[in-house]
Amino acid sequence: MKQPGPDHPIAIEPNPKRVRVTFNGQVVAESGRALTLREASYPPVQYIPREDAAMALLQRTERSTHCPYKGDAAYYSIEAGPRRAENAIWSYEAPYPAVAAIAGHLAFYPDRVDAIEEL
Repeated sequence: MKQPGPDHPIAIEPNPKRVRVTFNGQVVAESGRALTLREASYPPVQYIPREDAAMALLQRTERSTHCPYKGDAAYYSIEAGPRRAENAIWSYEAPYPAVAAIAGHLAFYPDRVDAIEEL
């Protein structure tokens, strides 16, 4: 486990806007409680509470990855109508203490959903 620091900063803050994720014409997630995670030089990522996602459209997959700063990520695919987006979502179910705020949240790959909008 590596700690965020000057060489690899991570900041998590509430997003004051509503965040909506759509796929195949359906709202997959919409929340006024999203968290914006900014990590080093990566683009900001919106983490949405699971309670604000249409979990019935999501299927957990076998994929998992490890981040030395955040922990182990689980993945989900989205199925809406005839379309499927494989491993389009990741979630840190037991993140490291430095990023504990993102536990129970989902993050979406922008290129695997139709839109991630801030309203």
